[in-house]
Amino acid sequence: MSASDSNSYIALTDSPKEVERKINKYAFSGGQPTIEEHRKKGGNPDIDVSFQYLKMFFEEDDKKLAQIEKEYRSGKMLSGELKKYTIDKINKFLSEHQKNRERVKKR
Repeated sequence: MSASDSNSYIALTDSPKEVERKINKYAFSGGQPTIEEHRKKGGNPDIDVSFQYLKMFFEEDDKKLAQIEKEYRSGKMLSGELKKYTIDKINKFLSEHQKNRERVKKR
């Protein structure tokens, strides 16, 4: 990740649209080239950036994370669905963080 390329990271000041754009466009996926192939072969969460974000930072429930991993590996969950879930988790976190930041600024 390079600080000179603002598309290579999620910033604490990013808007929900920026997060969505960055994850959808730039986050490497462990999915297959086509939906049919993905349903058949499944995805690889070990190299999927969205899954790694969940694993390292945003999914607190280990059972939920294991379920996501199982569904992604089996092909039941598609890359787009995984990215959407990750975007929602990141945006929820950032929304709370940005509210707290504004509240502290006012002091």
